[in-house]
Amino acid sequence: MESCKVDEEGLLKIEDQLCFALYSTSRAITREYAVLLETMGVTYPQYLALMVLWQHDGILVQDIAKGLEVDQATATPLVKRLEKLGFVTRRRSEKDERRVEVYLTEAGKDLYKTALAVPRGLGCAIGVDQARARKLIDELNDIKAFIAKTNER
Repeated sequence: MESCKVDEEGLLKIEDQLCFALYSTSRAITREYAVLLETMGVTYPQYLALMVLWQHDGILVQDIAKGLEVDQATATPLVKRLEKLGFVTRRRSEKDERRVEVYLTEAGKDLYKTALAVPRGLGCAIGVDQARARKLIDELNDIKAFIAKTNER
């Protein structure tokens, strides 16, 4: 039986992998968000869902899922937790009872004012100013668009 060879060329050193740099950085940033969001009483995924609603109030759960780039089965429990916290209400669509629309409550709308401090707080916590953040966002969006285009083929 042939034994496994060690990566003698060092091609798979974890610290040299883009995937691990993205993964570990994402986890570190999410931990920083947790600290910032604690005073708001929401988790990072809940904060993301609220950001979608602050842009487009009164949308379908499936639209929240689309905005977060997750499936509806992930978005639905997230919305239910936000409802239990008193930040959103869910209503059946008048046009189609099978669809559920999500609306911010007054508490959800008021939370927006507190959330305005979060991006700057995160920037300070991770040492990234607005200009550098914009460059990173653009680069990551370019990579995501390339992957999407490649997967269309």
